[in-house]
Amino acid sequence: MHSASGQPNTLEELVSDSVILIDKPYTWTSFDVVNKIKWFARHQLGLPPFKIGHAGTLDPLATGLLVVCTGKATKRIASIQGGEKEYLAALHFGQTTPSFDLETEPEGNYPTGQLGKEQLNGVLGTFRGEQWQRPPVFSAKQIKGQRAYHAARNGERPEIPPVRVVISDLVIERCQLPELEIRVRCSKGTYIRALANDIGERAGSGAYLKALRRTESAPYRVDQAISPLALLNHLRQLAGLPEETRPV
Repeated sequence: MHSASGQPNTLEELVSDSVILIDKPYTWTSFDVVNKIKWFARHQLGLPPFKIGHAGTLDPLATGLLVVCTGKATKRIASIQGGEKEYLAALHFGQTTPSFDLETEPEGNYPTGQLGKEQLNGVLGTFRGEQWQRPPVFSAKQIKGQRAYHAARNGERPEIPPVRVVISDLVIERCQLPELEIRVRCSKGTYIRALANDIGERAGSGAYLKALRRTESAPYRVDQAISPLALLNHLRQLAGLPEETRPV
């Protein structure tokens, strides 16, 4: 169980059965969030060890909704991961990056003069529906027993087989070229970085993902989520401890 604001109502609930909705900060990994909660509960609150995990990884350079499950709720992780996702994504046209986002340096100089909102609307329309998508080499996909990003960071380019994804909605939120902000609703396993790269290619240019925010992991939305600091202060309050104002 969890409250309307995505917080456990008691410390017992935190340990036994809780779905916590976190607005993940920029540069944090999803495991950073889980480990922070686990460490704080153990070392600051003196709680016994308990099961904890997240339902769907967010890249470090992405922000937004991360669903964290504890106790009995960890059994629901697979079903939560299977829900539809919604993202706000900012694309930058005219260059690409090996990782398809800003984890690696932009490179190249591709034409952008032919781009316009009407043309890009047409391009986006070709991505709606069921299709095959090839995940980026800078990803956590397992290739021959190791994560693909390990090979990519060593200069290798492992061959990753395409996966079937569904993009149910894809609309322009803001068009100020060479930047484009889009809202994407998609199935589990869709890489928005790969989508950004593919959109750039299909538009006759190049593009990379400049920013990404997950706004929904059905049935949960980011406006229900709280920051890690707000969660820890809520847990401090439940334990009768003073609040902390410094960043975590």
